[in-house]
Parts: sequence; structure tokens; C-alpha cells
Amino acid sequence: MGLHTPIDSHRAYHSSAVEILDLRHFSSHHLRPLLEQETRVWADMMSWDYQPSAEMILRYIDSKILPGYAAVEADGRVCGYSFFVYEGSKGVIGDLYADSALPSPDGAQSVEQRLAMHVIDTLQRSPGVHRVEAQLLPHKSGMLSQPFLAEGFRQFPRLFMLLPLTNGRRPEIITPPEIEYRRWVEQDYQPSAAVITTSYRGHIDSEINDQYRSLNGSLRFLNNIVRFPGCGVFDGHASFIAIHKPTHSIAGLLLCSRVREDVGHVTQVCVLPEHRGKRIAESLIGLCTQELRSRRFSALSLTVTEANANAVELYRKLGFETQRKFDAFVWEG
Repeated sequence: MGLHTPIDSHRAYHSSAVEILDLRHFSSHHLRPLLEQETRVWADMMSWDYQPSAEMILRYIDSKILPGYAAVEADGRVCGYSFFVYEGSKGVIGDLYADSALPSPDGAQSVEQRLAMHVIDTLQRSPGVHRVEAQLLPHKSGMLSQPFLAEGFRQFPRLFMLLPLTNGRRPEIITPPEIEYRRWVEQDYQPSAAVITTSYRGHIDSEINDQYRSLNGSLRFLNNIVRFPGCGVFDGHASFIAIHKPTHSIAGLLLCSRVREDVGHVTQVCVLPEHRGKRIAESLIGLCTQELRSRRFSALSLTVTEANANAVELYRKLGFETQRKFDAFVWEG
């Protein structure tokens, strides 16, 4: 997390009943009820235990180093918040949420739109920031488009898909003669990052997440999903590698995290271009679901960019169902 200071963070933005203030004026005591509500939303919408992420956010709020904004009602109650982080010359909007019970005219969508406007304004005017990324998983596609599109962001609709494991179809595990499968281990860090970088070269997802564009970025991406709880708790037993036996190199990989005690989430699946067409991705998903079923998991989820038609078609063929459509936004100054 960078040490930039949000632009004009001292200002309060007024509307009829809600004002927007610097998030660092508040403590976890003020935000906890709102994050408890948001945790229930993640559980209901996506079978996702957001509690570890919420607790991490509250710790950062108490440290007074998390840049962002809080929406505050006249009685002092915090009814919405958003935060962001700096990664070098990039700003990432980490979360944006408002109380779903807010009455009109300051309804949740209105408050979220205003929070988005202030975060966008701050990031775009922060010295040295040339790129801003946001993925708004709990928000229906199109709900918050206006403030992003008005400021020059590109919009990428994405799908949240779910495969029931109790009675869903079982992806087939195909093993070509030159391929073998094994579980991911710590020593796979560096070669896995190289595979991710190569697999996403020229891919639409590298437009959404610029970490895929370089080896160092892919290493940071791996570090985030393996060592931090933002995308659940990394599950090494349900994460697999496809090895090309003649060269002893990684041909493809699937990484999985637990987002609830009985729900897995695919945080990464990719196959090198020269090994595509061998049903390796399908087999990696098959191995993952086989492992999760053996531990009585109820479901496996993933996200995919809607424009990535081949991947969407594969997931649907394997039994994944679209639960919701959300947006990713990218701005490059």
C-alpha cells in the first residue's frame, strides 16, 4: 500500500441527508455494523464468507492508513464506504458498499454512485497515478457504470459462475501421453508466474488486470491469492499443475481457494498456448472438483470475462451456471 495522500480529503460533499467524509476520520466501531451487513450480502449472493476480508479492512481502518471515503447520515451513522490502495503508479478500488436499506433520495445506489465519484476523482488527480482498476463483484452489471464511463473508464462485463458439487456433472479428466498432473507446491511459484504471463499475453484479462503483463506482476498476483485472504484461503490440496513430461515444465495450472468452509473458488486457471486443445483446463477442473467432492464441498465458483467466449462456453459445458453479471472498470491516463 502506497503512502499517497488522497486529494482534497478534508472536504465534505453534501447532499440532502448524507455527506461524504475521509474514511480515516472513522474507526472500526463506526464501520463494523455496515461490514456485517456486507458480509451477509456476500454470503447470500455468492456463498462467500467475507468475514476474514471484513476483519482485515477494519484493522486497516483502525490503523488510519486506509485511504477512502465514508458516507455519513445526519445522526453520525456510517451508511456507506469505499476504499482504495496504491500499487506504484496504479490505483485499485478495493470495495464500495452502501446500506441497502437507505431510503430515497439517498438510496444505496445513489450513495454508491457518489462514493464512486469521489474515489475516481481522488485517484485520477493523485500524483503519479496513470491507471485505475476496479472490480465490483457484489454489484449488478450496469448499476454503477455512469460515474466510471463519464470519467473515461472502459467497462468489462464479467460473470460469476457456480458449479454444484453435490449432484452436478463431473468434468472428465483426460491425460494425454505427454502430460501428467500433480498438486501445486511452493516451489511452483516462479514457473507458475511465467506460465500466467505467457498465457495472458494479448488476452482480454490482461487489459483488466495489468499484473498479468509481466513476470513481477504475476508474482505479485500469486502472492496475493496464496498468502492473503482477499480471495479466500488458498487450498493447496485442490490446486493442480499440468506437467509436460518431455521438458519437465508446467503446461497449465489451476489454483483454488476456500471462500466458505464448503465452497471452493478458482482463483486462476490457464494453459500455455502450445498446449491448448488437449482438454487440460477441463482436466484440471476435474481434478479440483474430485478433491473438493472427497471433502464434501457443496460448490465451486469462478469468475470469467463475458467476452472470453471460449472459456465461458467451456465452463457452461462443464455444468457451471451464471449466478450474476458484474463489471470491471479500467482507466489509463
